[in-house]
Amino acid sequence: MWVSSKIQLLDRGRGGFPINRFMIGQYGTFDYRKFYRDFKEGFYGIEACLFRQEKDIANLMKEAGKSGFRVGVHFPLRAGISKLRDAQFLNLDEEISSQSLATIQQELNFLSALQPVYVLFHYPKPVILDDRVDWSPWRFEDRSEYEYESKYTFEVFKEKSEPLFEWLTDRGREYEFSPILEFDALNAYIYKDDYLEGLLKKYPSIKLCLDTARLFLQDRIDPFFDAKLVIQKYAKFTETVHLSNIQIADNHTIIKSRIPVLPNQHPNEGWAPIEEYLNIINKENKNVEIMFEHRSEYVSDEELEECYAWVAKLLN
Repeated sequence: MWVSSKIQLLDRGRGGFPINRFMIGQYGTFDYRKFYRDFKEGFYGIEACLFRQEKDIANLMKEAGKSGFRVGVHFPLRAGISKLRDAQFLNLDEEISSQSLATIQQELNFLSALQPVYVLFHYPKPVILDDRVDWSPWRFEDRSEYEYESKYTFEVFKEKSEPLFEWLTDRGREYEFSPILEFDALNAYIYKDDYLEGLLKKYPSIKLCLDTARLFLQDRIDPFFDAKLVIQKYAKFTETVHLSNIQIADNHTIIKSRIPVLPNQHPNEGWAPIEEYLNIINKENKNVEIMFEHRSEYVSDEELEECYAWVAKLLN
């Protein structure tokens, strides 16, 4: 069993993948029960999002100061600063896109005291959807969060993306954080064309986040999308991997989601091929951070340790 050898696997000095690249997430509140159970000595940090009360931010800062871990922010840190979580900086309506940037600026001003190592945003937002695909399994909070490709041309996508990259680069330099773009649903503008690769090379301070569950979901529902090819294409630009598993039935119904990754989750039973995903990432980029974006309460203490040990082994 992987658990029996977890100490060896998690010990950087013995050749295992260094756990100082492992992170956990805290969403909505600073949950001390999750912190004490999920966060292990030597972990790199915590990604925080949508904290509802000031005391949660205070607790995050207190524990980071005591333990020396780093803080990443999934925008926004504070709940309620905007109607929707994700900034719609690519909205076709210039007023909405400008307001989104203004909201980000306000949040960055607030975050300066926290000094996050990165701030993460979903990209593209609004999501640009392939008209040929049935997107009903995909969850959107609001209709404004997506637009169809037939109404959002590639030329407009390019016109709006480069100024965003330039703006985020400037803000990252000003506030001393790494801007990270987490892929949402993708269309051919990103998975087929090389335009985004060009931007990432031109603005190298901007990095990507790959979400294994989201990639696998699109792989299942979108016949034109290949998650493994996308991972291979963009792994070298990736800073953070949001790691969890999802089980999907043949009819595209989601059976389980945000489950800790385990070696007994077989792809022939509807699970994402996590081992293959991580092998591709590790081959292209050995410096990614692994943020365990799972619901750890779905597994036992032993299974949680097995999850950590298995990932450490795969990335060794």
